Parts: sequence; structure tokens; C-alpha cells
Amino acid sequence: MIYLDNSATTKPYKEALHTFMKVNETLYANPSSIHSFGGKADDLIKRSREQVADLLGVEGSEVFFTSGGTESNNLAVKGTAMQYKNRGRHIITSRIEHPSVKKAVEDLEPFGFSITYVGVDEDGRIDLKEIEDALRDDTILVSVMHVNNEVGTIQPIREIGELLKDRPKTLFHVDAVQACGKIPLDLHGAGVDLCSLSSHKIHGIKGTGALYVRSGVRLSPLLSGGEQEGSLRSGTENTGGIAAFAKALRMHLKEREESLPVMQEIQGFIRDGLSKLPYVTVHTPEINAAPHILNFSIEGFKGEVMVHSLDQHGIYLSTTSACSSRQHKPSETLLAMGVSDMRANSSLRVSLSYHTTMQEARMFLETLEREIRSLMKTMRRSR
Repeated sequence: MIYLDNSATTKPYKEALHTFMKVNETLYANPSSIHSFGGKADDLIKRSREQVADLLGVEGSEVFFTSGGTESNNLAVKGTAMQYKNRGRHIITSRIEHPSVKKAVEDLEPFGFSITYVGVDEDGRIDLKEIEDALRDDTILVSVMHVNNEVGTIQPIREIGELLKDRPKTLFHVDAVQACGKIPLDLHGAGVDLCSLSSHKIHGIKGTGALYVRSGVRLSPLLSGGEQEGSLRSGTENTGGIAAFAKALRMHLKEREESLPVMQEIQGFIRDGLSKLPYVTVHTPEINAAPHILNFSIEGFKGEVMVHSLDQHGIYLSTTSACSSRQHKPSETLLAMGVSDMRANSSLRVSLSYHTTMQEARMFLETLEREIRSLMKTMRRSR
């Protein structure tokens, strides 16, 4: 098996799985219970929070655990809107955000919020001037992802933070789900107020994530209940998932130090190989792009046709983001970049992990070339 769909989800570290199982077997008490068994589970969550905070370079009181990136994004967007609606009802985001941000801001429109969607250039990068021009006195939130989940473009987060530093009434949210462990981000230094993370994108367990909330920022909770997570995220905590998340984050950041150059080499090898194949166009930019994502299209084929074709050889990749792939629609990100409908419909995404090997990259390219040529012959015969 050659797994090249790591932006959809990653294989959990054995150590993270072990932590998850051990906690659920031996420390399964409700962390809110007042007996000592519950207290031990609560202590583990506190230690995990401090570990995550230390790895992110923030304070423990600024880390709130959620069920994943989607909940973190919704809490950041809707929590800001409801908390500060009397301050203003204007939100700025981009046309290439993850559906959990796009749909969250759309949900706010019936409540009197106005949304400005800034565009991107042919590389999928936001124009700072467009954000600056869109800012208004009633702008309460700017939400921009750090790394685009489909094409891998890195957005100018620090520059946006600098643009907003003299606007204390405008909060800055960053969806860093795809960037975590690949592209460093100094949250305080970049002026980020809110930041979303997801465990299963960094070899942790599905169903766990986190939202960084800068000290002093207040949010309205989405969930009402037992007032866990500082009353911001009610619901019995996933103790095992949280502990496994802390373990995975530590291991992933350590792997970055050791394996990033190898990942970059493999990405470059695949990019070079793709550029030599017939009918192929690479859409991921060569600069300002993450080291683990490559988006390309094959003229004449729908993306899902090639996904299924490679699937027969035990090679797994994707079309658009996993959250949108079953809708069979052209990639909105590629369309925003000016890519034609035909190309956007035929796009594919390769996403690497620090465990991807050069041999796997070679086998992928060789198989892809054979499948392209085979399918082209079949198409010619059918005409």
C-alpha cells in the first residue's frame, strides 16, 4: 500500500494509540467527578494542556480542547460573532477556506452579519491590499487559513497580523490544521488571536483538536452543559484522545526537525516527475507552498476516475479535500485561482507524511504514467 492522502488523515503513531488505549483502560473516570479517580483523569488533562501549550509557545490557559478542526473553526468564527455582535457584524475571510469556515460564516448571514470574501492570485495566495481595503470600522473578525488544504499555498499570516495590530476590535483567526508540524507559526509574534488545530492530521486520534484563544479574548460557547474547558466547551472530556494529541504533537514536531528535508526532497522529486508526464498540469506553486501537498490535474480525465484507477494498484490519494470529495464538484480553490472548470474537475491531490519514502514516490509516478497512457488508449479506441 502507498498512502498519499495524509491531508485527509494520517496514520496514528503507535505511541499515540498506546496512550489512548492505556488511558481508556486504566484512567476512564469522568474528569469532572470529585473522587480521586476522577481527579487523576483531570490531572492528566491539565498536564496534556500544559504540554500542548509549551509546544505551541503559549500559556496553558490559552488552550481549549475540542473534537477537532471543524469544531475549533466553528467555535472561533461563531463564538467571536456572538460575543462581539454589538461591536460590529462584518467578517473577512477568503474564497479558499475550508468548508468549516465557509459554512460557518454563511450561517451567520441570516443574523445580520455581512461577509467579505477576498480573492487569491493564480498561486492561491491572498493579496494583503485586498484585506486592507476590505477592513471597516465594524469588522470584528478576519479568518484566514495558514496552509490551504487542497493546493498547499502558505498564506502571509504574520503580515496579516501586522496589518491588524492597531485594530484591537478586530480578531484574527487562523485555521492551522494543515500547517501544524509542517510550517512553524509564532502565535503571539504573528498577532494571532485564535488558532485551530486537529489531532488526526498529525498522527493523533480522530475526534480531538484544540483551539488557541489568546488571553483576554472572550468567545460565546457553542455548547451548553457542564461548563468544562473553562465553560467554553461543555461536554465530558475525551481524556485518552487529549493525552494522545499531546503525545502526537510532541512527536510530530520532533519529526519535523529530523525529516523535513527528506519530505521536501520527495515533494520536489514528485513535482519534477509530474511535470514530465503527458497531459499533466501542476497547480501547487513552487514558492510559498507547504512541503507535503501537491495538486495537479490530468487533461481529459475526471479526478475520481484516476483515484479509482490508482486504487486498484493500492495507491491512495484524493481529489479535493476529503470533506468535499463526495460532492463531485470542481475544486472551489482551483476555480478561485483562475483554473478552468475542466482542469478543476480533473484535479488530484498528493499529500505526504514524514513516513513517505522515495521508493513510494517512484512507484506512484511509474504507475500514474502507465495508467494515463492506458486510459488514453482506451479513450481513443472508444471514439
